[in-house]
Amino acid sequence: MVESSVSGKIIVLSDAKGHLIENIDTDQIFHNAHLHITEVDKMGTYAFGNLESWKDFPQKSSPGDILVVGRNFGAGSSRQQAVDCFRCLQIGAILSPSFGAIYFRNAVNSGFPVLRSLELTQLVDEGKLEAGDDIRVHFISRKAHISNKNLSFSILPMSDVQYEIYKAGGLYSYGKTWNQD
Repeated sequence: MVESSVSGKIIVLSDAKGHLIENIDTDQIFHNAHLHITEVDKMGTYAFGNLESWKDFPQKSSPGDILVVGRNFGAGSSRQQAVDCFRCLQIGAILSPSFGAIYFRNAVNSGFPVLRSLELTQLVDEGKLEAGDDIRVHFISRKAHISNKNLSFSILPMSDVQYEIYKAGGLYSYGKTWNQD
C-alpha cells in the first residue's frame, strides 16, 4: 500500500548566505552533457552536476531525504532527466514555493512527489527549517511536521489526480487502471 506521507531528513538547497536558491533550471539540475544517459538507475550521479556548491549532492544525499528548494524550481526545458535523477537517488519529495510548470508536470506524471509551500522561504530565512531536521510531509492533509522542533507548516495538498498518479507509480500505470473491467 502506498503511504499518504513521506518522512526523512531535510536537505536545504541554499546559497552561501543560507537563502534558498531560486530559479534553478533543468540544466543546473541535470546538465545537457549527460542527456545520452537513458537508464534512470544511472542518472543520480549527475544530479546538480551543473550547480555551483552542490555538485557533490549525490554523495551527500540518502534515500528518503526531502529536498527543500527555492521558488521556480525546474525552470527551463522539458528535460525528464531532471526529475529522474532524484527518483534514482530515492529522494522522498521536493518542497518548493513554486515549480517550473513543465518540471512540475513531468514529476507528477512520473509519480514523484513535488509539493508547494508558501512558507518555506520565511522558515529557512528565520532558521526554523534547517538541513538535517526530521520531517514528515502529508500529501493530503496540507501539513508538514518537523518532529525534532515540534514545528508544523502548511503545504498545498496534492490534487486528487496527482495523488492517484503517485499511488499508481506514474501516469502510465495510472492509465492502465482505466482499462480494467
